[in-house]
Amino acid sequence: MTDLAHNRTEAEHEAGDPAPSTTEWSATRIAAAIADGSIAARAVLEQHISVLDRNRALNAIAADRFGLARHEADQIRTGTSITSAPLLGVPFTVKEFIAVAGMPNTAGFPHRRHHRALDDAPVIARLRAAGAIPIGVTNSAGPIFWMETYNPLYGRVSNPYDPSRTAGGSSGGDGAAVGCGGSPLSIGSDMGGSLRIPAFFNGVFAHLPSVGLVPTTGHYPMAHGDARRSLYLGPMARRAEDLHAVLAVMAGPDGDDPHSRLMPLHDPARIDLAGMPIILAIDSTITKPGIELETARYLAANVLEARGAIVTETPLPTLRWAIAQAFASFSSTLDIASTVADILGRGHDGALPAMLKAPLAILQLAERAPARRARTLAARKLVSAAEKAAEQITELLGDGAMLYPPFPRPAPKHFTTYGQPWLASNTLVFNMLGFPVTQVPTGLGSTGLPLGLQVAAAPGNDHVTLRIAQALESGLGGWRPPRIP
Repeated sequence: MTDLAHNRTEAEHEAGDPAPSTTEWSATRIAAAIADGSIAARAVLEQHISVLDRNRALNAIAADRFGLARHEADQIRTGTSITSAPLLGVPFTVKEFIAVAGMPNTAGFPHRRHHRALDDAPVIARLRAAGAIPIGVTNSAGPIFWMETYNPLYGRVSNPYDPSRTAGGSSGGDGAAVGCGGSPLSIGSDMGGSLRIPAFFNGVFAHLPSVGLVPTTGHYPMAHGDARRSLYLGPMARRAEDLHAVLAVMAGPDGDDPHSRLMPLHDPARIDLAGMPIILAIDSTITKPGIELETARYLAANVLEARGAIVTETPLPTLRWAIAQAFASFSSTLDIASTVADILGRGHDGALPAMLKAPLAILQLAERAPARRARTLAARKLVSAAEKAAEQITELLGDGAMLYPPFPRPAPKHFTTYGQPWLASNTLVFNMLGFPVTQVPTGLGSTGLPLGLQVAAAPGNDHVTLRIAQALESGLGGWRPPRIP
């Protein structure tokens, strides 16, 4: 297990220590404490930097801005209205794919090694305006965008619960940074599970927002055409209540993203679970989940049922078919190999050899053929069928939600997912259907690895999945910090 820093406890604070430990607090609790003067923003920052420093072996941080963050924390004064600055003094990390002014924005491409973002992406600018402080950009999977975070510029990210296992990808550094306690929240991206798979592997929360809720401007590389609709920016957090708070800050059109629009984000606190229909989807996955994951899902259903929800086991072969359609749709709208070639361009001496040092980089070649074969009449029919499946499942969900496994098993050993794209099918399908999904931790399994589930709802019902996540956190314990054996 990793040598996680467990800072001073609140009991020590009561005995005279001036700074209670905040590395297990929610971001909203941190902001409130800074606003009322209970703790200084600089003290909060130093506690989180200490955890990240002690967990450097995880390789979660691609590049830090600790010095600038300290200066920004020192500028924050008590008495600031929490209404105008809901994330006052909260440190956060950002996926390296998302622009943070002055920070690397390479996506792991060797020819961009020296590239620095000139401006913040709109979502980062909004978080700063809300009082939050970026402390670094996280290591992310690229230029092979996979379920394992490894790239030729920054290396491999390890799991804080067991360093011999993957932290997931492509937002693996985000998952490890939040999972080890080094960041209250992180902003990542998701085009097939890149937020939810790392959140699952690292035992934290994440949210895939409804299409158009959060602008994707400032992400590199940028998906184009129809594929951009399946690219999402979203939050990862160690506490469920922070997801809504962060989404409220990030949401809204920016004038650039063609899919972003003004849409309501309702308050989860106003949702009553009594009488809410909850579907426990069965016979709906390509790969059957392990027994511990299934047990955790049924325990989650029991928690919701105890709060008045109406849980029904529902076979969903339509969803299994939608998974196949999702793969066809994904392949027909995004030619990964061509995208890599376009980004690398010509004349970048040494770039391709550097890329090929990545483990099993032959995947890039393997992806090239299916991506092109899918551009057929049959594939277009599958895309149309996927849209019909989305309509059917939306009607089935109504104002309720679905509990669905995120992955067949807990965090695998490093590099064992390569060549098995179907492992991401349980997350990819929701990108293509356009449903909001919250990834929820449900405890630790017999090997000490995090368990979890996805909560999906109809488009626009983000508040429903967020409310259920809060209920499951209360009933099942939520994030469990990794412990020294």
